[in-house]
Amino acid sequence: MDLILTNPPFGGEEERGILGNFPDDKQTAETTLLFLQLIMRKLRRQATPMGRPARAAVVVPNGTLFGDGVCARIKEQLLKEFNLHTIVRLPNGVFSPYTGIPTNLLFFDRSGPTREIWYYEHPLPEGRKNYTKTQPIRFEEFAACITWWGKREENDRAWKVPVEEILKYNGEGRLGSVNLDIKNPRGKADVAHLPPEQLVESILEKERRITAIVGRIRALLEKPS
Repeated sequence: MDLILTNPPFGGEEERGILGNFPDDKQTAETTLLFLQLIMRKLRRQATPMGRPARAAVVVPNGTLFGDGVCARIKEQLLKEFNLHTIVRLPNGVFSPYTGIPTNLLFFDRSGPTREIWYYEHPLPEGRKNYTKTQPIRFEEFAACITWWGKREENDRAWKVPVEEILKYNGEGRLGSVNLDIKNPRGKADVAHLPPEQLVESILEKERRITAIVGRIRALLEKPS
């Protein structure tokens, strides 16, 4: 495919039978990660008939940015085989009332490996703490981002990060971490209370990460010496 624009389902789990369609080291029941792999696989490797690389724009939850394990290996492939050139960080409530999970827009193409990633933090309208069903995000609010897109420079909303600061390996050359959850270095500390649904999701996400870490530790301890 030359162009993929999608908002994959997230927060769900696929059946075990589906996992056989993916590499052994990248199998997961999490729908977001399965869709991300499928999108990467479907993008045309050669230039399009218009002479430009195939490209994609994908909505992902915050957990994808900082996830480790299988998630980290998928992001490693994304950074090494694709140019993840831009991440737009969306504010609270964009998908309200369906979910309060914070989300992001990933933009990547087949022009080569990632060298640096531009981040753009989309602001809430003045005086607002989040979007809601009755006060949703509007296209015209992206005007500043669209203007910035064509002539990029760092400012209070935009910053760039070299891939070396994100894709890290340990002394033995093994993958250490792939953390795309880079905060705005010029952003103000958010002292406002989170919406209840987002607070609950944040707690559940932390519990899932702790459970995954405990599981890996247990597996290591159960291995015969």
